[in-house]
Amino acid sequence: MSNVLQAKERTEFRRSALTNIRREGNIPAVVYGVNMEAKPIYVNGPQFFQVIKKVGRNGLMSLDLNGKRMDVMLNDYQEDPISKDLVHLDLLAVDMTREINAMVRVDLVGDPAGVRDGGVLQQPLFEISITSTPANVPSAIEVDITGLGVNETLTIGDIKGNYSFKINHEDDETVASILPPKQEDVISTGEKQSEGVPEKLEVSEETPESKPEE
Repeated sequence: MSNVLQAKERTEFRRSALTNIRREGNIPAVVYGVNMEAKPIYVNGPQFFQVIKKVGRNGLMSLDLNGKRMDVMLNDYQEDPISKDLVHLDLLAVDMTREINAMVRVDLVGDPAGVRDGGVLQQPLFEISITSTPANVPSAIEVDITGLGVNETLTIGDIKGNYSFKINHEDDETVASILPPKQEDVISTGEKQSEGVPEKLEVSEETPESKPEE
């Protein structure tokens, strides 16, 4: 399966033109970044999902626009609030030698000692902002919580030295903690924080400023 994503430039910007693009199975997008102005394009929906499944949410894709190829990453997206279909993509053209900022999912791994003792695992942070060269941006950051006990907290400061990229968070931010069993009934019932990846972009294990839709 190729990592090349074919794209075509958009020249019509009426709402009806966008509707036709989506009806034909395509996704409107904009590409911008190093040494280029924002350019409105569209890509084939099924091909995009094939490529993103292979490279991962933060993976590199080769965008072919009118025969010219550039390395891009999925920087942002918009989805329909009801159908959850992707309705717009922001693609960031990158220089492989320059660092970028990206949002990366946090995966907690291991069977915490505190949970085995009856404690309740809390994960306040589902995504982490990092700075890295494009090729070294991981699809997810795995954090081992096997040794985390009841009343113990794992912070950004505890994990910063474990990775080659820079983590853009304060050291005292909590990644995970184990509450005593008796506190289980008083845990906030507010909505769980989003994990940052919609169902349409769930991929196998193998994020600059957003631009408005043209």
